[in-house]
Amino acid sequence: MRRAAVLLILAAVCSGCASALRWQPDSYTVQSGDTLYGIAFRHGLDYRDLAAWNGLGRGDLIHPGQTIVLQAPGGGSVPAGSSIPVTSRSASASRSPPAVTPPPPATRTPRVASVSPPTSWVWPTDGTLSASFGNGSLGGKGIDITGRVGQPVRAAADGEVVYSGSGLIGYGQLIIVKHNEAFLSAYGHNSRLAVREGDRVKAGEAIAQMGEGPGRKPVLHFEVRHNGKPVDPMRYLPQR
Repeated sequence: MRRAAVLLILAAVCSGCASALRWQPDSYTVQSGDTLYGIAFRHGLDYRDLAAWNGLGRGDLIHPGQTIVLQAPGGGSVPAGSSIPVTSRSASASRSPPAVTPPPPATRTPRVASVSPPTSWVWPTDGTLSASFGNGSLGGKGIDITGRVGQPVRAAADGEVVYSGSGLIGYGQLIIVKHNEAFLSAYGHNSRLAVREGDRVKAGEAIAQMGEGPGRKPVLHFEVRHNGKPVDPMRYLPQR
C-alpha cells in the first residue's frame, strides 16, 4: 500500500513537471541575424501581429538585444503549469480590495477580410514525398521530399524572400518566401542558399540546393503558412 501511494505521488509530480515544460515564453530577445518574419515563424505567430504588439510598423527594423513581446497586450493567458495565489477569506476581509486597473486593449494589425492564396503553385523540388503533413520532421508542420544533395530547390510561387539564413534550430539553412499578406512558404535543410532577403522570386525559380536533414538523408522540408499557422501544402501544390 505504501509503495502504491508513493507511486501515485510521483505520478502527480511528473504530471506537474510536464505541464511546466509546456510553458511558452511571452517575450523573445532578438539575436544577430533575426528578422521579424523568422521570429514569427519560430513561434507560430503572424508577423503582422508581432509588428502591431510591439509598435514596429512594418517590422523592418529590429536590432540585437531588443525584446519582442509574443502576446497581445492584456490578452495573454496564464502559462500552463503556473498557479494564481489564493488569499484566505479571513485575510482578504481585513483589508479593502485592491483597485483594479483595466488592461490596455489588445491591438491587432488591420486585416483584409479574405486574402486568397497564390493562384499558381509549382513543386519546390523533384523527388519522392517521404513524409506528409502532420507526420514528418519538425512536428509535422510541412512535408518532406527526398532527393539528392545539390539538386535545385525552387520557389513554389511568386513572392519576396523575407528570411535567408540558419538561425532557426532544426531547419538548417532556411529560406522563407512571402507570397502575400497572409501566405508564406518555407524551405529547410538546404546545402546552399541562392537568394537573399529582399529578393523577388518567381514560381519555379531556383532559390537553393537540397541538403541533408535528420539522419543525414537528402531531403527538403517544405511548409506553407497561412496567417502564421502551418497548413497542408498538398492543398495548394498541383497533382503529379
